[in-house]
Amino acid sequence: MGLNSSKRRGGLVSEINVTPLVDVMLVLLIVFMITAPMMNHGLEVDLPETTAKSLNQKEEPVIVTLDKDGKIMLGKIEVSQAMFRQQLEKAYGKNTDQPIFLQADREVAYGMVVTIMADIKDAGFDKLGMITQPKEETP
Repeated sequence: MGLNSSKRRGGLVSEINVTPLVDVMLVLLIVFMITAPMMNHGLEVDLPETTAKSLNQKEEPVIVTLDKDGKIMLGKIEVSQAMFRQQLEKAYGKNTDQPIFLQADREVAYGMVVTIMADIKDAGFDKLGMITQPKEETP
């Protein structure tokens, strides 16, 4: 009875007011929902350097990325090595004239690069290029 009588007289309330906490969490949720689609996802790739000049492109190429851990990205979608060819044919099979650029980390095993190149050729694509980093000229 002592607790009930103190509430009636205007005593201290020992409850946590969660309304401001919910307000802050909803604002953070909205901020993350708006900014998440704007973030670019990709793989960190250390490209080999060459002295070759870049080619002029009229249409947007398909970019296949291999990172040093063996992950394969077809555009912005990660695919497994076993399903790479099927995914490539499914996504771009009707337009085999479209150029495909292979972007492989310099530490990727040569055999894996050749395997991916063979899968691209077997899928019917003839315009296959390699993405490299321009070699820095020393004065």
